[in-house]
Amino acid sequence: MSVHSERLAEVVAATVEVAAESGSAGAFTGEVAQALAAVVGKVADRAVDAAELSGFVSGWQEAIEAVGEDASEGAQVVRMSSWGTMSGGGSSSGNSGGSSGGSSSGNDSSPPRVR
Repeated sequence: MSVHSERLAEVVAATVEVAAESGSAGAFTGEVAQALAAVVGKVADRAVDAAELSGFVSGWQEAIEAVGEDASEGAQVVRMSSWGTMSGGGSSSGNSGGSSGGSSSGNDSSPPRVR
């Protein structure tokens, strides 16, 4: 059982205890029931959020471990200049297409026209 499930189970058990005690004392009303249900709902929401975050983090860590430490050797960096600063020169990113990353018209120094 996960930590989140255990916490939720403890809160539900405590809520049932409070409901039973208030019922024995004759003080159990609809408002008490709504309040207790709201407490369980909030704890459940937090437990689900925490479990999702924990699952994402552990899944991400598992994926990184599966890729290995030498994953950066296969990574490529492609630099894209802004429209106003493109000089038409090639990049050193290993782009084998022969283009500088712009359009095929050869006029990469001006922004596209908006009509």
